[in-house]
Amino acid sequence: MTTNPLAFFVDATRCINCKTCEIACKDANEAAVGQRLRRVHTLEGGDYPDLFVGNLSMSCNHCEEPQCLAACPAGAYSKRAGDGIVVHDPQRCIGCQYCTWACPYAAPQYDAGAGKVKKCDLCVERIESGMDPVCVQACPLRAIEVGRLQDIAAHPGATIAIRNLPSPETSRPTTRYRVKRVMSLE
Repeated sequence: MTTNPLAFFVDATRCINCKTCEIACKDANEAAVGQRLRRVHTLEGGDYPDLFVGNLSMSCNHCEEPQCLAACPAGAYSKRAGDGIVVHDPQRCIGCQYCTWACPYAAPQYDAGAGKVKKCDLCVERIESGMDPVCVQACPLRAIEVGRLQDIAAHPGATIAIRNLPSPETSRPTTRYRVKRVMSLE
């Protein structure tokens, strides 16, 4: 287990739902029609007078206990020791989709044409070359960043306990968000 893995920080208070991160990720990963390895969701809810609307840019959370890895019978997933990146090997993927059912965040995306799954790998080749992932680079409002979990978790307002998201207890996601107060469960 990585003691201080790489993690995303998404400042949802800055996200304007332009989907530039989504498009850049889709293009860089040559994702199939319908596949979105990063997705911008609009969350809304609450009770009057504490209503909320916010945007969350989400991808693979590179969880500390990845459910996709545990569910894959083909051994197509691995978690890198040094940085905690959860990597999917398409050569080992048998297209069973167990990982898509197991992931509480719907990060692995199935491509029926290829008969394989694809997911965010945190642009591992770019990370290894000292560059940011394409979603980070593309965001015009700099709402997404990547860093070590201890630093990311120390950002003011950083949380993973967000209304309408699965319990973080299941997989221990590393991604942290800054959200409007009414969106947080903390």
